[in-house]
Amino acid sequence: MVGTVHRDTGVEDVEGGVGLTALMVAAARAIETHRHDSLARDVYAEHFVLAAPASAGWPVRMQQVPDGDANPLWGRFARYFGLRTRVLDDFLLRSVHAGGARQVVLLGAGLDSRAFRLEWPPGCVIFEIDREGVLAFKHKVLGGLSPTPKAARVPIPVDLRADWVGALADAGFDTAAPSVWLAEGLLFYLPNAAETYLIDTVDRLSTGGSALAFEVKIEKDLLEYRDSPLYTSTKQQIGIDLLNLFDGEPRPDSAGDLAAKGWSTSVHTPFHFTRQHGRGPLPEQNDALAGNRWVFANKPRP
Repeated sequence: MVGTVHRDTGVEDVEGGVGLTALMVAAARAIETHRHDSLARDVYAEHFVLAAPASAGWPVRMQQVPDGDANPLWGRFARYFGLRTRVLDDFLLRSVHAGGARQVVLLGAGLDSRAFRLEWPPGCVIFEIDREGVLAFKHKVLGGLSPTPKAARVPIPVDLRADWVGALADAGFDTAAPSVWLAEGLLFYLPNAAETYLIDTVDRLSTGGSALAFEVKIEKDLLEYRDSPLYTSTKQQIGIDLLNLFDGEPRPDSAGDLAAKGWSTSVHTPFHFTRQHGRGPLPEQNDALAGNRWVFANKPRP
């Protein structure tokens, strides 16, 4: 077994809207996995893509993309998701191995398979929070593969707009112990107030020695990039209009808010890690990635 039993297959929750973006990222991770110079490997990703009718015909290997890396979606954008996966994998493993935390909370976990593919130290618990249907779809696909998680995996089927804090506590989360939090590809879609509440709540639930990583966009006007090849190709090739899904409100300064609460924070562009790893997207004209920032924060021990 790979988790709790759910009432439905969950396919509906990954067939449209934000749920469909989880399949897009899974396809990108599958493509990254099969690259000769792969930054991250996720052998489960392609199975999610192949299991959902909405992603029928999507590539899971670069050889299936006629124009290869020249394709804005399955070339540059997919490589971005591969780089993001590697950087956040490294953050999580560094936080549990060097930092000593044993609780990992994936906010909006989607089709993340880190509980199965990363080398966790003994005693780690991975809490996966997402809508019931998304977790049910993941459960169904992984159930057909019968993988063994490398840490205790606790799916928490709750919408982040509902009482996820209570559900997390009921699942065994301990506020007295250090924790590691990840909000990957999540905050783009939340209203300003919801992002602020989430960040404040993570601070409230985190004791000293905890860590948090999340992704934000800092553009004042997302529509300035409406003609970016990343956005236009995503809409034309797979029908996902990201600009319609992103929340258009001015964004809060979540990194600054954490710093004001005593967290140490660092903010990087994705291009910083492209240069560090020697592969990944670099800046270009009319670049939809120009405002993306990856934030890493640590709450000092008393």
